[in-house]
Amino acid sequence: MKLQLRLNANHLKLIAIIAMTIDHVCDLIYPGFPTEPGAMALHIVGRLTAPIMWFFVCEGYYYTHNVKRYMLRMGIFAVISHFAYCFAFGINPIPFRTGIFNQTSVMYPLFIAVLVLWMQDNDLRVKNWVKNILIFVLIWSAFPADWSCIAVLAILEMYKKRGNLNAQMREMLLYVAIYAVVSFFFVNKVYALVQIGVLLVYPVLKLYNGEKGKAKWMKWFFYLYYPIHLIFIGVLRICIYGDAGLLF
Repeated sequence: MKLQLRLNANHLKLIAIIAMTIDHVCDLIYPGFPTEPGAMALHIVGRLTAPIMWFFVCEGYYYTHNVKRYMLRMGIFAVISHFAYCFAFGINPIPFRTGIFNQTSVMYPLFIAVLVLWMQDNDLRVKNWVKNILIFVLIWSAFPADWSCIAVLAILEMYKKRGNLNAQMREMLLYVAIYAVVSFFFVNKVYALVQIGVLLVYPVLKLYNGEKGKAKWMKWFFYLYYPIHLIFIGVLRICIYGDAGLLF
């Protein structure tokens, strides 16, 4: 009998963590997104992380028993991760001192996505046009973050297609393509080209069996690992390069 490999949520989150670590270590070894084949290959592997994170934000929001507690947790870690992210890559923690792109971590768009999903699902006792303006402002507030407001928009559309992986991937690819085009013309051409790596996530998510996994500690491991590994990257950055930045 032929055995079929199936992955639970913990397995997939671990893959995301490994890919993220590879991506950030590559930033340390090859700062500025150079055109070396080795650097581009490592960054392509790193593109696995964001789509897996987006997918599990959709799952987390759907299954959580307490949405407000989930939002609070995401918000707290967005704040913590901001300082860890800026320290890791040599970015001034005060936004816009060094530019308009990559001013905070991807945790901020993830938090905003959850907040917007909650706003869409609940009656805020305000007129619809006021609610829509608030949502518009919140989405665009993620523009300066890693993955920009594209992360928020991708999550919102993926959540609508939850349960249909093919449709989720189509929505994700559309927004990543927009992100790549903007990055190509306004940020960094190499950074734009490596976004093709998000295609790797489809066969990985196809293996998802819909189960959480037995290791309950993994729920907190990712939240803690993200800022902690960034702090280590920051320490190594200072030891190797001094106070120089790593991105672009």
